[in-house]
Amino acid sequence: MNVVTALVRASFLVNAVYAETAREYGLTAQQGQLMCVLMPQPYGMGELVDMLGLAKSSLTGLVDRTAQRGLVRREPDPEDRRAVRVALTDEGSEVVEAFYAETCRRVELLPASLPEADRDGLAELLSRVVTDNQVPVVFMDADEPPRR
Repeated sequence: MNVVTALVRASFLVNAVYAETAREYGLTAQQGQLMCVLMPQPYGMGELVDMLGLAKSSLTGLVDRTAQRGLVRREPDPEDRRAVRVALTDEGSEVVEAFYAETCRRVELLPASLPEADRDGLAELLSRVVTDNQVPVVFMDADEPPRR
C-alpha cells in the first residue's frame, strides 16, 4: 500500500470510530468535533469556521443544534462587543469529557497489534505531517489537561 492509500484508509478508519462513538453519546460526528475543539477554551465563530473548515452558515446551524441540546452556549466576546464566542455548558463539558475519553480509548486500539516502538514511530511521523501542514488543534493529546 502506498502512502496516499494508507493515509486515506486510515482517515476513513478513524472517522468511522469517531462517528460510532458520537452516535453512542447521542451526538453527530460534527457535534462531537465541535465540542472537542471547545474543550480547552471557548472560541469565536470566525475561529471555529477556520478550525473546522465549515461555511459560516453550516457552523451557525451546527452551533444552533448543539445549543438547543444544552451542550454549548453563545457568550459575549470580552474583546469585541459585536462578536460572540461559543463555549461548552456544564452538561456539554461532562458529555464531551466522556465522549473524548471513549474516542481516545477506541482509536488507541487501532494500532494495538504494532509493537510499542512502531506505535511511537507512527505517532512521530504523523505528528510531523500534522505540524508541517499546520492542522489546527481539533483534538487534544489524551494527556493534555483541558484549559478552562
